[in-house]
Amino acid sequence: MAVNLYDSAYALETAIRQSDEYTQLKQAYSEVNADPAAKQMFDQFRQIQMNLQQKQMMGQDISEQEIQQAQSTVALVQQNQKIAHLMQAEQRMSMIIGELNKVIMKPLEDLYGQL
Repeated sequence: MAVNLYDSAYALETAIRQSDEYTQLKQAYSEVNADPAAKQMFDQFRQIQMNLQQKQMMGQDISEQEIQQAQSTVALVQQNQKIAHLMQAEQRMSMIIGELNKVIMKPLEDLYGQL
């Protein structure tokens, strides 16, 4: 019997959306968005993060000033309890996605061996 991988993927998506971790992430994100000061701080943090990632992907050097700005922004946002809670929830969700990715990639690892 053939398995439709897309059906399985959509079932996994549904399971993720129904998970406690996703519910907690969604709640934490709502709390940050409901607080104008926290939202502005978080948006600035995300913008700095995206700019640095874009530079890395393009092979551009990141200046010492940009690194210091990012570090000071991280320290500032972590002092906000709502943002810190959101970042913790993001980290838990990211770990789960990473673990799921390992499970998904297992057949290829078994076939080709671990690299």
